[in-house]
Amino acid sequence: MKTYIVLLRGINVGGNNKLPMAELKTRLQDSGFEQIKTYLQSGNVVLKGKSHPERVVKSLVQDHFGFTPEVCVLTVSEFETVMQNNPYKGYEGKFVHVYFCKDTPAVNHDKIQPMALPSERYAINGKVCYLHAPDGIGRSKLVANIEACLGVAATGRNLNTVNKLESMVKGVS
Repeated sequence: MKTYIVLLRGINVGGNNKLPMAELKTRLQDSGFEQIKTYLQSGNVVLKGKSHPERVVKSLVQDHFGFTPEVCVLTVSEFETVMQNNPYKGYEGKFVHVYFCKDTPAVNHDKIQPMALPSERYAINGKVCYLHAPDGIGRSKLVANIEACLGVAATGRNLNTVNKLESMVKGVS
Protein backbone atom coordinates (compact mmCIF):
# COMPACT_ATOMS: atom_id res chain seq x y z
CA MET A 1 0.00 0.00 0.00
CA LYS A 2 1.11 3.53 -0.74
CA THR A 3 0.64 6.60 1.39
CA TYR A 4 -1.20 9.54 -0.19
CA ILE A 5 -1.89 13.11 0.84
CA VAL A 6 -5.37 14.17 -0.31
CA LEU A 7 -6.29 17.87 -0.40
CA LEU A 8 -9.88 18.83 -1.11
CA ARG A 9 -10.61 22.34 -2.33
CA GLY A 10 -13.40 24.60 -1.14
CA ILE A 11 -15.10 22.42 1.44
CA ASN A 12 -16.74 23.57 4.68
CA VAL A 13 -16.30 27.21 3.69
CA GLY A 14 -19.02 29.64 4.68
CA GLY A 15 -21.55 26.85 5.18
CA ASN A 16 -21.09 25.56 1.64
CA ASN A 17 -19.95 22.13 0.46
CA LYS A 18 -20.31 20.62 3.91
CA LEU A 19 -18.17 17.54 4.35
CA PRO A 20 -17.83 16.11 7.87
CA MET A 21 -14.33 14.67 8.11
CA ALA A 22 -15.39 11.85 10.47
CA GLU A 23 -17.99 10.67 7.97
CA LEU A 24 -15.55 10.97 5.07
CA LYS A 25 -13.06 8.90 7.05
CA THR A 26 -15.67 6.16 7.56
CA ARG A 27 -16.56 6.17 3.86
CA LEU A 28 -12.88 5.92 2.92
CA GLN A 29 -12.40 3.00 5.31
CA ASP A 30 -15.41 1.27 3.75
CA SER A 31 -13.73 1.76 0.36
CA GLY A 32 -10.60 -0.10 1.46
CA PHE A 33 -8.30 2.71 2.53
CA GLU A 34 -6.36 2.36 5.78
CA GLN A 35 -4.64 4.47 8.43
CA ILE A 36 -6.80 7.44 7.50
CA LYS A 37 -6.01 10.66 9.32
CA THR A 38 -7.69 14.01 8.81
CA TYR A 39 -6.63 17.47 9.87
CA LEU A 40 -8.99 20.38 10.45
CA GLN A 41 -12.30 20.58 8.62
CA SER A 42 -10.80 21.99 5.43
CA GLY A 43 -10.13 18.78 3.52
CA ASN A 44 -6.73 17.48 4.57
CA VAL A 45 -6.42 13.68 4.54
CA VAL A 46 -3.48 11.30 4.81
CA LEU A 47 -4.21 7.65 4.03
CA LYS A 48 -2.85 4.39 2.72
CA GLY A 49 -4.34 2.70 -0.32
CA LYS A 50 -3.74 0.05 -2.93
CA SER A 51 -4.70 2.51 -5.66
CA HIS A 52 -4.63 6.23 -6.33
CA PRO A 53 -7.57 7.70 -4.34
CA GLU A 54 -8.65 10.67 -6.49
CA ARG A 55 -11.54 9.03 -8.36
CA VAL A 56 -12.79 7.25 -5.24
CA VAL A 57 -12.74 10.45 -3.16
CA LYS A 58 -14.60 12.43 -5.83
CA SER A 59 -17.17 9.68 -6.23
CA LEU A 60 -17.70 9.25 -2.47
CA VAL A 61 -18.21 12.97 -1.95
CA GLN A 62 -20.58 13.23 -4.91
CA ASP A 63 -22.61 10.16 -3.92
CA HIS A 64 -22.86 10.90 -0.20
CA PHE A 65 -22.58 14.68 0.12
CA GLY A 66 -23.96 15.96 -3.19
CA PHE A 67 -21.06 17.91 -4.69
CA THR A 68 -17.82 17.17 -6.50
CA PRO A 69 -14.78 18.94 -5.06
CA GLU A 70 -11.48 19.57 -6.75
CA VAL A 71 -9.13 16.95 -5.36
CA CYS A 72 -5.36 17.16 -5.34
CA VAL A 73 -3.51 13.95 -4.47
CA LEU A 74 0.22 13.71 -3.79
CA THR A 75 2.44 10.75 -3.12
CA VAL A 76 4.88 10.94 -0.23
CA SER A 77 7.72 11.56 -2.69
CA GLU A 78 5.84 14.43 -4.36
CA PHE A 79 4.96 15.91 -0.98
CA GLU A 80 8.58 15.70 0.21
CA THR A 81 9.66 17.53 -2.94
CA VAL A 82 7.12 20.29 -2.19
CA MET A 83 8.58 20.64 1.30
CA GLN A 84 12.19 20.67 0.11
CA ASN A 85 11.54 23.22 -2.63
CA ASN A 86 9.83 25.77 -0.39
CA PRO A 87 11.92 28.95 -0.68
CA TYR A 88 10.09 30.54 2.28
CA LYS A 89 10.30 27.76 4.89
CA GLY A 90 12.28 30.02 7.24
CA TYR A 91 9.33 32.39 7.68
CA GLU A 92 6.42 32.16 10.11
CA GLY A 93 4.00 29.49 8.91
CA LYS A 94 0.88 31.63 8.88
CA PHE A 95 2.50 34.00 6.37
CA VAL A 96 3.63 31.32 3.91
CA HIS A 97 1.06 29.66 1.67
CA VAL A 98 1.50 26.71 -0.62
CA TYR A 99 -0.84 26.41 -3.60
CA PHE A 100 -1.07 22.89 -4.96
CA CYS A 101 -2.09 23.10 -8.60
CA LYS A 102 -4.03 20.53 -10.59
CA ASP A 103 -1.74 21.04 -13.58
CA THR A 104 1.46 22.94 -14.27
CA PRO A 105 0.61 26.64 -13.95
CA ALA A 106 0.47 28.80 -17.04
CA VAL A 107 1.41 31.90 -15.07
CA ASN A 108 0.05 35.21 -16.27
CA HIS A 109 2.70 37.62 -14.97
CA ASP A 110 0.76 40.58 -16.38
CA LYS A 111 -2.08 39.73 -13.97
CA ILE A 112 0.10 38.90 -10.99
CA GLN A 113 2.26 42.01 -10.94
CA PRO A 114 -0.51 44.60 -10.42
CA MET A 115 -2.30 42.41 -7.84
CA ALA A 116 0.67 41.51 -5.69
CA LEU A 117 1.41 43.81 -2.79
CA PRO A 118 4.99 45.12 -2.65
CA SER A 119 5.61 42.86 0.37
CA GLU A 120 4.30 39.69 -1.33
CA ARG A 121 6.73 37.34 -3.01
CA TYR A 122 5.95 34.17 -4.91
CA ALA A 123 7.84 31.32 -6.53
CA ILE A 124 6.59 28.58 -8.80
CA ASN A 125 8.18 25.16 -8.91
CA GLY A 126 6.45 22.48 -10.95
CA LYS A 127 2.78 22.27 -9.95
CA VAL A 128 3.27 24.34 -6.80
CA CYS A 129 3.10 28.07 -6.14
CA TYR A 130 4.72 29.29 -2.91
CA LEU A 131 3.59 32.64 -1.57
CA HIS A 132 5.14 34.67 1.22
CA ALA A 133 2.57 37.25 2.36
CA PRO A 134 4.02 38.92 5.47
CA ASP A 135 0.99 41.21 5.79
CA GLY A 136 -1.41 38.24 5.74
CA ILE A 137 -3.77 37.10 3.01
CA GLY A 138 -7.05 38.57 4.27
CA ARG A 139 -7.00 41.52 1.89
CA SER A 140 -4.59 40.19 -0.70
CA LYS A 141 -5.82 40.77 -4.25
CA LEU A 142 -3.29 38.19 -5.45
CA VAL A 143 -4.72 35.49 -3.19
CA ALA A 144 -8.29 36.38 -4.17
CA ASN A 145 -7.33 35.91 -7.83
CA ILE A 146 -4.65 33.23 -7.54
CA GLU A 147 -6.27 30.73 -9.90
CA ALA A 148 -6.77 33.36 -12.60
CA CYS A 149 -3.11 34.32 -12.24
CA LEU A 150 -1.91 30.70 -12.30
CA GLY A 151 -4.26 29.64 -15.08
CA VAL A 152 -5.13 26.36 -13.32
CA ALA A 153 -7.23 25.05 -10.45
CA ALA A 154 -5.34 25.23 -7.15
CA THR A 155 -5.90 24.64 -3.47
CA GLY A 156 -3.90 26.53 -0.87
CA ARG A 157 -2.66 25.62 2.59
CA ASN A 158 -0.60 27.71 4.96
CA LEU A 159 2.77 26.37 5.98
CA ASN A 160 1.51 25.47 9.47
CA THR A 161 -0.99 23.08 7.88
CA VAL A 162 1.58 21.72 5.43
CA ASN A 163 3.97 21.06 8.32
CA LYS A 164 1.20 19.25 10.21
CA LEU A 165 0.50 17.12 7.15
CA GLU A 166 4.19 16.28 7.01
CA SER A 167 4.07 14.98 10.60
CA MET A 168 0.91 13.01 9.79
CA VAL A 169 2.64 11.39 6.81
CA LYS A 170 5.46 10.26 9.06
CA GLY A 171 2.89 8.68 11.37
CA VAL A 172 1.30 6.71 8.54
CA SER A 173 4.28 5.77 6.34
